[in-house]
Amino acid sequence: MTTTELPPLSGNVALVSGASRGIGYGIAEAFVARGDRVCITGRGEDALKEAVESLGSDRVIYVAGKAHDEAHQAATVERAMEAFGRVDFLVNNAGTNPVFGPMAELDLNVARKVFETNVVSALGFAQQTWKAWQSENGGAIVNIASVAGVAPSPFIGAYGMSKAAMVNLTLQLAHEFAPKVRVNSIAPAVVKTKFAQALYEGREAEAAAAYPLDRLGVPEDIGGAAAFLTSHQADWITGQTLVVDGGIFLNAGVG
Repeated sequence: MTTTELPPLSGNVALVSGASRGIGYGIAEAFVARGDRVCITGRGEDALKEAVESLGSDRVIYVAGKAHDEAHQAATVERAMEAFGRVDFLVNNAGTNPVFGPMAELDLNVARKVFETNVVSALGFAQQTWKAWQSENGGAIVNIASVAGVAPSPFIGAYGMSKAAMVNLTLQLAHEFAPKVRVNSIAPAVVKTKFAQALYEGREAEAAAAYPLDRLGVPEDIGGAAAFLTSHQADWITGQTLVVDGGIFLNAGVG
């Protein structure tokens, strides 16, 4: 989408963590497409610069840093407030999954790292946006969970545990932040990103065949769900986890 094709500004501002590529980028793109201004985060400055250039530097800014770093969380929200004057929507998408193997052999230090990045960072960003804008002005939060958080996921157990915690964090925040802020989560199945590449690389057709809709997800699928959950059409929805899975859970039925 070129700058000349962008819609009029909506007046809303979103902060999306882990958005230099993949699902986070797809969400930022969906927000820009409806007229929002967006602040994106990520670890790699070069990748963030490329994302901003692609999304539109007149509507998108970035702050580089590690999601679990409290100073980065505070600096990001401060930068968004300085640039745009508000933060209506927060999408906690930053995540990591550095280990693949059975739970019995899981390095506990790795488990701690997964929780710091995937869960504690989300709480930190939520605290910052709440204090800076949302507590007085309202808004919405979307936490990116996973189907791994609502069903057993062999060999990615630490990731699954962290995403189950994200689902519960969504419930806690939805209860405590109401009625000012709606808080929901999205639980995607396998989405075609670099992050999930190991789950389908070299066998995409085989992996997709397990899905009733006969394809893996793409970032735009999650972007559309996030756009809905932060829209007025979702004004009476909070504390929910929207499973976006191409129908894969249907295969758990009887028969």
